[in-house]
Amino acid sequence: MDAASWDERYRSTDLVWSAGPNAFVVEEVEALMARSPGDGPGRALDLAGGEGRNALWLAEQGWDAELVEFSEVALEKAAVIAERRGVTLRTTLADMTAAPDLDPADLVLVCYLQLAPEPLARALAHAASLVAPGGTLLVIAHERDNLEHGYGGPPDPTFLPSVADVTAAIDGHGLTVDRAEQVRRPVPTDDGVHEAIDLVVRAHRPA
Repeated sequence: MDAASWDERYRSTDLVWSAGPNAFVVEEVEALMARSPGDGPGRALDLAGGEGRNALWLAEQGWDAELVEFSEVALEKAAVIAERRGVTLRTTLADMTAAPDLDPADLVLVCYLQLAPEPLARALAHAASLVAPGGTLLVIAHERDNLEHGYGGPPDPTFLPSVADVTAAIDGHGLTVDRAEQVRRPVPTDDGVHEAIDLVVRAHRPA
């Protein structure tokens, strides 16, 4: 889907995605802040972050958060939510596949970016390049095994990377991979709770 298609999708409903942050984002960021309590939150980039559910939560935790998204409608909605919740959120209109010029950040987040393999690898490589010294890259996605063994997510395997795909895309950018694995995510439905198979890759750039 191009930016115009996503604009229409975001315009057609109140919220396309959940209002709350992703559970793995909360888990990883809280652990990160606990490991470095003296430093406090720094600058965070939420790349291709939709309506800003993760960026808004980061801003509420004290991060200097910037939401980058190629849908202008999504950014407008995020700005309205930020004002309503009383937080400051920077918004930038940009396409991650075009390697936009962004300032480095202490936390770079890529959450459920659904692209074909080549543009996804490009976007992840650029995300890796944006991690500041001492900073962290966090990638969360629907994992390839979700198609046959999990629940929900894209029905096309083209848009389902493996853990190895993500680590290969960020290789060569000076990052040390600290976590790279499949994770299970409960999905409540009308007929009970199902499990989705996601991936979490966390890497850091030495200070």
